[in-house]
Amino acid sequence: MADRDQGYVEFVEVASASLRRTAFLVCGDWHRADDVVQDALCKLYLSWSKVDRGGNPVAYARRMVVNAALDSGRRPWRREVPTDVLPADRVHQDDSAVGLADRDELLRALRSLGPRQRACVVLRYYEDLSIEQTAEILGCSAGTVKSQAARGLEALRDTIDRAQQIGRTR
Repeated sequence: MADRDQGYVEFVEVASASLRRTAFLVCGDWHRADDVVQDALCKLYLSWSKVDRGGNPVAYARRMVVNAALDSGRRPWRREVPTDVLPADRVHQDDSAVGLADRDELLRALRSLGPRQRACVVLRYYEDLSIEQTAEILGCSAGTVKSQAARGLEALRDTIDRAQQIGRTR
């Protein structure tokens, strides 16, 4: 295997799990996240020698993944809406299900955001990127990141508050 290929393989082994998580949080579906990461990594391979010499392949790959995740939601055949409710005969409750309720509630709320707000919130608060890094990845201004992230957080709070109020009235 050539040195170029070896460097790429090592990069993929180290970065793919993080890229997959980011893709999932942006697009809201593990299967789409897998497709997005695979497409982005294929494109990355084609320009690997330039990217590797450029200094920060993780940031470049993350930007490719976020852009691909945002683009994938625009494709008409990808507009399937997953259901949150399983048929009653297939639901199995156990102790671990109770512990995952908050996580599931947050993921549902995250899916309710628009794609750009979701990307801003994920990059800023989950990936812990700076405003400038997020703006660079999304190709927008720092002010846009600030406003989209603030609106996204407010929408998350509202969605979670409504869900909790509904849960209390049942």
